[in-house]
Amino acid sequence: MDDSTLQRGGERLLEPDAIVDFDDATPEETLARLRTVSHYLDNAIEIPGTNYRIGLDPILGLIPGIGDTAASAMSAYILVEAAMMGVPRATLARMFGNVLLDTVFGSLPFVGDVFDVAWKANARNVRLLEERFDDLSGERVEADRRILLVAVAIITVLLVALGVGIALVALWVLGQFGLF
Repeated sequence: MDDSTLQRGGERLLEPDAIVDFDDATPEETLARLRTVSHYLDNAIEIPGTNYRIGLDPILGLIPGIGDTAASAMSAYILVEAAMMGVPRATLARMFGNVLLDTVFGSLPFVGDVFDVAWKANARNVRLLEERFDDLSGERVEADRRILLVAVAIITVLLVALGVGIALVALWVLGQFGLF
């Protein structure tokens, strides 16, 4: 048996090629990971015949309720990582504003998807992080965790409220057509 397999009860199992340990990641590795997440959410797909790119965020937004929630959660992940890296509070506040705008306006049916295509909150937030990368301080991490908890709580409450609102509107529309 080679190094890439494990064995359990006589059965051969594959071992992962790479394990990402988020706790031991350097700030450079974390920034690279956030760039990748941002790229997939905002710029992964080139629109044929143009130089414009879109990502998974507006595509996920086409799935009512669930898609916007998933995209907002991934946007919040970038915010959480930035706070854990020690980004200054003013930058975190701007990043939070970008996520909040993306969550609120991006959740509107159809109009929100167009907004997601244009706004690209994740790319904006990674640019903000890159601009402040040299100012990162581990000393600020503890203080910013309180702000982060408040921001994540606000985003969570907002997502739940949006989900309930979308469900109520869907029920109303179905009722108007006599389907409910």
